[in-house]
Amino acid sequence: MTVSSPSSPPLLTRLDARDRALFLRWAVAGSATRRVRLLWVVITHIGGATCSIIAAIAPRLLGATGELARASVQALQTLVISHLLVQLVKRTVGRPRPSRAVLIATSVREPDQFSFPSGHSAAAMSVAFIYALAFPAMAAPLLAIALVVGMSRVCLGVHYPGDVLVGQAIAVLTGVVVRLLS
Repeated sequence: MTVSSPSSPPLLTRLDARDRALFLRWAVAGSATRRVRLLWVVITHIGGATCSIIAAIAPRLLGATGELARASVQALQTLVISHLLVQLVKRTVGRPRPSRAVLIATSVREPDQFSFPSGHSAAAMSVAFIYALAFPAMAAPLLAIALVVGMSRVCLGVHYPGDVLVGQAIAVLTGVVVRLLS
């Protein structure tokens, strides 16, 4: 099922059309210089599983105590829970990736066939949001990095802007719940 099926309510159809239009405006996958694509690829890997897991658990592994240790545990919890939620929504909605729907080349390997919501965006925001709450002085740069990771997914041609927004929203909501319950 795709978001823009003929039986979709007009609002969803309009949102999908707007999302596709924004995607076509922002995606640089095939038109950017090699250097620009490489920069976006490096940025996108910050939201990948390896970097996100390392960022979440490194403080605990390095013997952190106090608020940093607490934030590390919460970052890992938020990362795992938001990942499960993203995968559940992704498999339920089944929105095809832009390369399949809009027929645009991607600059990175697609992790799977579904686009909505963005797992990289959720992962980066999960870790950044928890550390931002724990250390408000670092909130702006942490959240900026997470937002740019999300933007990289659109620029590389693997997600629509709405996929990124919803992935980040899932991460923030999960982070709020984890913080409240801890």
